[in-house]
Amino acid sequence: MIYTVTFNPALDYVVKVNHFTLGMVNRTVQEDIYYGGKGINVSAVLKTLGFGSTALGFVAGFTGDEIERGVKNLGFQSDFIRVENGMSRINVKLRSEEESEINGTGPEITGADVEKLFEKLEKLKADDVLVLSGSIPHSIDDGIYERIMGRLDGRGIRIVVDATKDLLMNVLPYHPFMIKPNNHELGEMFGTVPKDEEEIIYYARQLQEKGAVNVLVSMAGDGAVLIAENGAVFSMGVPKGTVKNSVGAGDSMVAGFIAGYLENGNYEHALRLGSACGSASAFSEGLACKEDIMKLYEELR
Repeated sequence: MIYTVTFNPALDYVVKVNHFTLGMVNRTVQEDIYYGGKGINVSAVLKTLGFGSTALGFVAGFTGDEIERGVKNLGFQSDFIRVENGMSRINVKLRSEEESEINGTGPEITGADVEKLFEKLEKLKADDVLVLSGSIPHSIDDGIYERIMGRLDGRGIRIVVDATKDLLMNVLPYHPFMIKPNNHELGEMFGTVPKDEEEIIYYARQLQEKGAVNVLVSMAGDGAVLIAENGAVFSMGVPKGTVKNSVGAGDSMVAGFIAGYLENGNYEHALRLGSACGSASAFSEGLACKEDIMKLYEELR
């Protein structure tokens, strides 16, 4: 089984405005609503690739009702925890000459709510996959990733972590199956700016030495590099296309990597499928469809 955790899911309200002007009335030329949150994005792309998953996390209010309804329509299972105070977020994504975001806060999550999540996670079994991704809501302590991994440590659960800086560094002693920093985040962890792929590989190996089993580094237009658990290094470029959307591309890469690995255990295939998924979402208005993913997969050969 595959489980994803989204601590602070949202409705993403994406609007396009021609020539947005601050302080003036602006009218949209296109509007869309997506069911957002990094774990939800991972579950959605896994479903596109034919892999079922269960989305975990916290929801509240009428927006939480809509997120649950939307996830069901996307075709994968959810087992969200209902929170009493507040409402699930609405995030506004404004696309004009530049792309801007206004992200909501989300509901108040109590210690009792977190314990309910732990109870659900206790049901995971050896060889299950758990994806922990995204930021931590203000009402939950920043050590939640470590607490989860500490409770599940030694049970053979393959945990994938897609987070930034300290959140990522702090879980390394628990040997996450895969982590996915981008090249900028990788540099921030070590107080430097990697100048080329050779340096990216060097610092990625440092993360592996600190405990990560596999390290996947995304480099936007420069492709991706994977340091596999056996020490092998795999590099992948990017296919040609026009970037239309920056939301969900990294989550799509995570989903593709997981699906590719579960298909046959081949890391080169996992990296290629992950790269194809990430690019296909970047070239789409929303998350990628399977036809586009497989087309780009073939181009990456």
